[in-house]
Amino acid sequence: MRTRKIVAIVLSLALILTMAVGCSKPAEPQKPAEEPKINFPEKSIDMTILFGAGAGADVIGRKLADMASKELGQPIVCNNRVGGGGAVGYQYVLGTAPDGYNIVWNSTSISVAYHQGNMPADQGFDAFRGVANITQEATALAIRADDNRWNTLEEFIAYAKEHPGEVTVANSGVGSFNHLIAAAIGDVAGVELKHIPMDAKQSTTSLLGGQVDAIVNMAFDIIKMQEAGQVKTLAVVAPERLKQIPDVPTMKEKGYDLDLMMYRGIAVPKDTPDEVVKILEEAFVKVGNDPEFKEFTEPYGVILDIKGAAEFDALMADNDAIVADIMEKIGIKKQ
Repeated sequence: MRTRKIVAIVLSLALILTMAVGCSKPAEPQKPAEEPKINFPEKSIDMTILFGAGAGADVIGRKLADMASKELGQPIVCNNRVGGGGAVGYQYVLGTAPDGYNIVWNSTSISVAYHQGNMPADQGFDAFRGVANITQEATALAIRADDNRWNTLEEFIAYAKEHPGEVTVANSGVGSFNHLIAAAIGDVAGVELKHIPMDAKQSTTSLLGGQVDAIVNMAFDIIKMQEAGQVKTLAVVAPERLKQIPDVPTMKEKGYDLDLMMYRGIAVPKDTPDEVVKILEEAFVKVGNDPEFKEFTEPYGVILDIKGAAEFDALMADNDAIVADIMEKIGIKKQ
């Protein structure tokens, strides 16, 4: 009898323990540790603009920087570092610490400057990493408005064929994107043009003063000159006509296989930390998609093409291959 009581007590205790275990609160899964947040930026950011003050690229870049400053909570100070088709500015940025405090208003010019030989062998497009692409921009071929020798691209090319090496075309510097496009126009049209490298302001002044016959420049600068009645635009280098100058044909329309546009965006040295790039990327992508920025850029004839860091890296790589191929064909590729 006593044995039965002991067994009953043991079974009762076992039942109680089992119920207690079953009713206990299950352990909560552990949350993954959050990555430590960096405090960036803590001071002003230096933004290199590769071309002269007052040009379309400068004006748009400064507007972008001003709006991004408000997103980042620190001022972005723009500095024009001009020379070598962008090489001076690129090398300046690559000589700074890769900490996000020195950025560049980057463009296809990095590939042109590199393959032209204006950059060291280890400073090609991949010496940078993309933050955000912002625009795609066309170039244009124009002559003075009062120059009655030519009114169409066909007339201009026919004359150049009859007078090889005599037609002078100004562009914005040896190894610049405009130099590349000017040379490419001559190549696809089968004509020998005389290229006169100079900075953008000089090229404009030289055209209007009659020192050169034509100019190849960014379309947003040509558009302003055409609106002012200073030039006649013979063609744009773009996949389609620009709505600001809808009567001007593209090179493609005229049967010439040339439609390369210039991308423009924000880049930093390649060793800049991911978390810094992410903060910059979010700010610049947000500004690029802002209706205020779109309205501001509208008169300049640029096409907004907002891409994040990874997409921008891919775009730079694709364009570098295209630029290298064109420069090889026209005989100005040095590396």
